[in-house]
Amino acid sequence: MIDAAAIDIGVASYALGALAYLVLTALLLTGWRGRLQGGLLVAATLVTALWCAAEALWAGWRLPPGAVVQTGETLHLVAWVAFLSGLLGHARSRVRLVSLLIYALAAILLLGPLAFPWLSAWLPQAPSVPKAFFLGYVLLSVGGLFLVENLYRNTRPEQRWGIKFLCLGVGALFAYDFFLYAEALLFGQLNPTLVSARGAVYMLVMPLIGISVARNPEWSVSMFISRELAVHTATLLAAGAYLLLMAVAGYYLRYVGGEWGGFLQVVFLFGAGVVLLVLLFSGQLRARIRVLLGKHFIHHRYDYRAQWLSFTQALSQCKQEALPHECVVRAIAEVVDSPGGMLWLRNKNGALEQVAHWGVSGGEDRTLAADAPLARFLVEPAWVIDLEEYRMDPELYTSLELPEWVLELPRAWLLVPLLDQGQLLGFVVITQPRARVPFNWELRDLLKTAASQAASHLAQLEAVEALAEARQFEGFHRLSAFVLHDIKNLIAQQSLLVGTAARHKHKPEFIDDAIDIMEHSVARMQRLMQLLRAGDPGSTPRAADLVKVLQDAVQQRSGSRPVPRLEASLQAARVLMDQDRMTSVIGNLIQNAQDATADDGTISISLTRDGGRAVIEIRDNGCGMDAAFVRERLFRPFDTTKGDTGMGIGAYECREYVQGLGGKLNVESEPGAGTRVQITLPLAAGDVTTQDTRQHKEPVG
Repeated sequence: MIDAAAIDIGVASYALGALAYLVLTALLLTGWRGRLQGGLLVAATLVTALWCAAEALWAGWRLPPGAVVQTGETLHLVAWVAFLSGLLGHARSRVRLVSLLIYALAAILLLGPLAFPWLSAWLPQAPSVPKAFFLGYVLLSVGGLFLVENLYRNTRPEQRWGIKFLCLGVGALFAYDFFLYAEALLFGQLNPTLVSARGAVYMLVMPLIGISVARNPEWSVSMFISRELAVHTATLLAAGAYLLLMAVAGYYLRYVGGEWGGFLQVVFLFGAGVVLLVLLFSGQLRARIRVLLGKHFIHHRYDYRAQWLSFTQALSQCKQEALPHECVVRAIAEVVDSPGGMLWLRNKNGALEQVAHWGVSGGEDRTLAADAPLARFLVEPAWVIDLEEYRMDPELYTSLELPEWVLELPRAWLLVPLLDQGQLLGFVVITQPRARVPFNWELRDLLKTAASQAASHLAQLEAVEALAEARQFEGFHRLSAFVLHDIKNLIAQQSLLVGTAARHKHKPEFIDDAIDIMEHSVARMQRLMQLLRAGDPGSTPRAADLVKVLQDAVQQRSGSRPVPRLEASLQAARVLMDQDRMTSVIGNLIQNAQDATADDGTISISLTRDGGRAVIEIRDNGCGMDAAFVRERLFRPFDTTKGDTGMGIGAYECREYVQGLGGKLNVESEPGAGTRVQITLPLAAGDVTTQDTRQHKEPVG
């Protein structure tokens, strides 16, 4: 006789299991995108639900026939094996072999009910046949556990978080079935208690499978659960578990309390109820529950890949905008479809001041001190502040004190911190969106990610601006050094003129030379004034004759010893250059050669052509320089060996100007053997140079 209580328990247990897997199947079908892996999962949950329903009917009313129930028993296990085999499609051959053996065993179990009457006529001990079926189910459960173990082991460690609950859940089902049929194989019959509890066990495992499905969208299955339903359900379950635990604790107090037991139980349960009410009405606790459930069960609203690509493209376009800060505000606001926003950034004093706004104005004269409570709050929790939520429930933002002017900003909705490497760079205030958008954990994480990328972009923009300003100062300092160098040469020229005026002032030739020198000095002074006004150390290059430049430079330096000699093999060579500037460069190099050469030494200047380039060489037989000095000190600015009479920028200025024209300046020198300076310059397009029949031209003067 069958126990009526056992029947009721079995019906309820399997009915709960059927309901759980029917709900899971419905959720999976709403998001199935037609791929194989998702189809296998839907099939596994659907077959499990149908089998549980068949078991419930069999437990209560012995319907449908036993062969149908046994077929469902086999099929639901095979469905989970097929799903696991699909996940292990890339695994080694031995896993595929085990899967094939499982399918073969399942086929035997499916055909068994049909073949059993035929077997019973031939086997002398028919009762031994059911034990063979128990053995088959044991082997089937072992094969399922083998697949679960291989799935977990063959998954990379960083990806196991996505399948660990599936392995725990399905592994627990196979382990329970193994224990059920192993005991039946041992004792020759199924344990009624284990059979009745089996449906409830399957129901308890269903949430673990659901978590894994939510974590693996690549299975082509998308689960969606209403946020409000998930929050309320989780709250009720947590409250129920809390009350159950408190009831156990109250019973324990009553049991060990003696005469005070009843009193302690009542006081304890009342206190536990008050604590539960406080927790249920805690806004911060509710918010944390929403975030926890949303991250694990709720379908994601945003396509993060598309959002990231779109936001990155918007920031890259800001580099070309005339108002890059306003562009950054627009990029952040458009993430949440907001029509406006305001940006505060850190200034040189550390305070936060508004630098840009888009689509809205207000708060331009408001600043936030670096040590203000809001600034500290934005760094430590690094939260996105919902200003509406703050107005309604300030308790959610512990220790936060918002300035009144922030709450008074027009249509202000969110305050987003901009953190770069843990440092507060500024914050953005975003206005209300065009359409009402619920502010949840997903939107908060999206804005935090966008703000982090925007902060890096703004920090890079500040660095670029600082670098541009430093380069402007560098250019100004270089221009000042060049001007001072030319003024020094002019002063030396004027000093030489004044020194010789007392002896030669009565000579007409001296007067003519003095006038020429003064005209040259005035022209140089005018050029220097032009440079200071324009801020450009070189004018626009024009095609000029390089032979004329060399002749002028040699003539200017002929008053010093040794007198330079020009040996030009070309009658003309036109180069794109500033003629006065190039004359100054050649003159400076000749002067350096004269300073390093004795009065009875020689200095020669030659001009030749090498393909499409003009080649100038300045040779002397002076003291020379070693290779280390040429490599490390010759072209270093402000490094001079002339004491107070030199500035150390002449050689540097010469090389910079020649390189600016697309040429090269090389120096070869040896101590005691003299120096050779070679300058190569590209000839102007269409230049036709002609050979000079005079190989040696006498020096001028």
